[in-house]
Amino acid sequence: MTLQKINTRNAVIIVTIIAAGVFRLVSAKFFPYVLSNFNPVGAMALFGGAYFAEKWKAYLVPLFTLFVSDIFLNHFYSGKWELFDNSSILVYAFFLIMVFVGTLIKKANVLNVFAVSLLGVVLHWLITDLPFGNLYPHTFAGYLQSLAAAIPFEKNMLFGDIVFCAILFGGFELAKNKYTVLRSRSELAL
Repeated sequence: MTLQKINTRNAVIIVTIIAAGVFRLVSAKFFPYVLSNFNPVGAMALFGGAYFAEKWKAYLVPLFTLFVSDIFLNHFYSGKWELFDNSSILVYAFFLIMVFVGTLIKKANVLNVFAVSLLGVVLHWLITDLPFGNLYPHTFAGYLQSLAAAIPFEKNMLFGDIVFCAILFGGFELAKNKYTVLRSRSELAL
């Protein structure tokens, strides 16, 4: 595979992830609170993990996109420019886990992508709803209260992941069928 093919593939993957991040901003700016958690965040992580050959890019590009979009979202909601809020550590930890889950996708098909989307939402629910804030007691009962309160948001996240994974993965798979420059080395070898 030539360097140009590698660069073209990586450029398309990067632009796709950034476009998803921009959509996150547009929907949050113009439709705030309409469907909380219905966004492309999980799909961005899974997509990067699945398609970048260099795993450091799989982590860096989606994480950087999330970080930059979070700066703008924090400004949209609080009116202040903040780099992190109180929940950032758990969200970024989850996001890194989602990228790893994306690396487990060896063949992008409807069943595999749906399965990792579902796994990602369950992990998000269990990790980001740990009762570290001030809303719930820091006990097992508080954790259960937090999990119960999060169900509507996790449902929206599942729908968002399904829709955006269909767009990102489906679009890239269709593009790979048309443009061989987007195929990986192993796909070209077949």
